[in-house]
Amino acid sequence: MTRVLVVDDDFMVAKLHSRYVAALDGFTVAGVAHTGAEALRAADALRPDLVLLDVYLPDMDGISVLRRMRAREEHRHVDALFITAAKDPHAVREALRAGALHYLIKPFDRAALQEQLRHAAALRARLDTLDEASQEDVDQIFGTRPRGSRSRGLPKGLAAHTASLVERTLREHSEGLSAAECAEAGAFSRVSARRYLEYFAETGRAEVTLRYGGTGRPERRYRWIA
Repeated sequence: MTRVLVVDDDFMVAKLHSRYVAALDGFTVAGVAHTGAEALRAADALRPDLVLLDVYLPDMDGISVLRRMRAREEHRHVDALFITAAKDPHAVREALRAGALHYLIKPFDRAALQEQLRHAAALRARLDTLDEASQEDVDQIFGTRPRGSRSRGLPKGLAAHTASLVERTLREHSEGLSAAECAEAGAFSRVSARRYLEYFAETGRAEVTLRYGGTGRPERRYRWIA
């Protein structure tokens, strides 16, 4: 379970974002704060795994809050997503330098936030399971690929973090999954799940078997083998 601290000076926005978090399997709202000072105290008391931070807070900016958290040994494991109306490129740059996983500009819908929450959890899980990181692992984690490399990069239209989520779902079901089952297990759309599963099959990381039932086409089932 990923424990989330929601930080926003607007009480209604904080409540809305808390609902988005609580509605997602595997996540729980550890606490809510409305100022930078409250956020720092809440981090000390609650020890969250992930912080949703606004840039604009009444006493200090969210970037300073993250830097203060990261300066303390007990909070160096904390990940952060910025959810803010701040569109200044300088703010985006400073958020990245402070160690933010992502930067969502308001307004956004529930799906956008939940996708980034899943991404954060997938990154944490991926790193926790690695004994040694290969360059391919690093490229997938950072969502990049070497220039001129086609074998490691994703085709146009596929995103590295979603690929990681589909991979994780497939790895967790060693018996194999259909596209519909993968979509349900990972909270993806069926169309999206099939695209990534077919990509894994084409690149030799998943095998496809056919399950014959009654009438109609046989069901394609995917199993991770890489």
